[in-house]
Formats: sequence, C-alpha cells, structure tokens
Amino acid sequence: MGYGSWNSADWKKYSSARISGKKVNDIYKATSIDPKYDPKKIKFRESLDSADHPVTTPIIIGLDVTGSMSDLLDVTAKRLGEMVKDIIERQPVEGPQIMFCAVGDSRCDRSPLQATQFESDIRIASQLTELWFERGGGGNNFESYPLVWYLAANKTKTDAWNKRRQKGVIFTLGDDGFPEKLLAKEIERVFGDYVKEDIDTEALLAQVSRRYDVFHLMVMDRRNESVVKLPKWRKLMGERAISVTDVNAIPEIIVSLLESVAGRDTEDIINSWDGDTQLAVRNAIGGLPTRKRSVMNGIFRF
Repeated sequence: MGYGSWNSADWKKYSSARISGKKVNDIYKATSIDPKYDPKKIKFRESLDSADHPVTTPIIIGLDVTGSMSDLLDVTAKRLGEMVKDIIERQPVEGPQIMFCAVGDSRCDRSPLQATQFESDIRIASQLTELWFERGGGGNNFESYPLVWYLAANKTKTDAWNKRRQKGVIFTLGDDGFPEKLLAKEIERVFGDYVKEDIDTEALLAQVSRRYDVFHLMVMDRRNESVVKLPKWRKLMGERAISVTDVNAIPEIIVSLLESVAGRDTEDIINSWDGDTQLAVRNAIGGLPTRKRSVMNGIFRF
C-alpha cells in the first residue's frame, strides 16, 4: 500500500467534515473492530516503493485505546495534518508511509490490537478514525504494547528493508507498563498464530529492532502512576523510553524523534521549535545522543 500523496486540501476537507470541533466519541464512532483491521485477517502489511514514492520509510504509530487515553486520541486525530505536514516539509525521512495501531490489553479486551494499512495520503486519517476506541484495560499495571512489535516483526514487508536495509520507525504511546511476556495463548487469540511457548518482551524487542527503530512515548499522567512505571521502560529500552509531559506536543515529539533517528543534532532539533512546544520537546528528547550517519555500500547506516 502507500500509493498517492498527502494533500493539504484533502486534509482540510476531511478534517472539517469528520474531526474539527468534534468530541473524541464523535471522531472515533466504531463500536467494534472493523474486520479489515483485525490482525487475524492480516497476512502482511506492506510498505512499498512506487512511482509516487520511489524511496519509502515505514512508520508505525501504536496508540493506547484504553479508557484513560481520550486526550491522546483527540490530539492525534486533530493534529494529524500538522504532523504529516511537518514530516513532509522538514524531511527527516523520505517517502513516509504511516500505519496506525490501536492497542489494548490482550488478557481481557475484546480487540487488543487493530492495524491500518501503510498509507501516504488522506487514507492515513480516514483509517485512523475507523479504529475502535474500546476503552478497555484490565487494571493489571500494563497494556499490551508489545503486540505492535510482534506485528511489525512478523507481519510487515517493507521495501525500505528488503531493498535498502533501511529501518522503519515504531512509536507506541500510552501511560501504562508492559507485560514481561506475550503469552502463546494471547498470540494465538490475537493473530491466529501458533507459537510453541511464551515470548519474552525483551527478546521480542531485540527481534523487531533488527528492522525498526523502536520508541515508547510514556504519557505522564496526573496521578503520577507513570512516574513509577517509567523506570521499568527505561531499563528495557534505555533513552528510547520517552517521557511526554505535554500530550498536545506529541506530533512535534514524533517529528523530532524522526529527526534524531536521521542523525540531526539534538540541540538543533529542540531549538527549531518555539515556546511550550520547545520545552515539551526538550523534556522528551533532551537525553538522546546525536546519532551520526555513516554510509556503507551506498546505504545509510546509524
């Protein structure tokens, strides 16, 4: 997938009709999973080069759709156009193709994972708003964010990797912890895949990191529960566990992280934003080292 190109006029028309001025419940109207986003029905999600986009970069954004995440989903929908526009204009990656995932709790939710196609045009927005905001979660101090990693590692084909050995980028976003393992029975229920044994989250992260740069954006909640859970994320992912103090700045934080992956100087990235956005970006990426690009056999490596 991923044909066509993002057009500001298309976004303005779609946003005016479906998003602008609406409450989150009116943006995400689905009352159950759409079969086309059901992982059990997904053999592969493909990010492919085309005449429109001869060099593509797959980007996966996994959104926590449990009950506490209304603000996150609202900001993602309403500011999607700005985020895509910034990615196109600031060019941290070539040919961005975006897939959204909706993430819940695979031990109790009806549909703990949903996944759109990789898209380059207004279908990014239309498919996002077709996802089901289940508002589940099990009160067990985690959500099943690693389901996104399993999908990316086992159910995606990208020309970026297959042709150029170029990694895609994964962002999961939420305010909870993660499970130590994906249980074999969960994997079978969610994906229809039979695996012999449970998969350690750390091992799954290592697997998916071969083809994707992986980040988790930890949305810091008002009850300070996220403060307690962030160190565990940092132990798992190091500086790629990102603290988000202002949910409204998530689009700029994502763009900034893409620029960091591209090897741009951290201070230059921070200083490219103004006011409260600059502060939120500094809080998020200030601890990241600048990653220098090198070229090997004509391929950019980091």
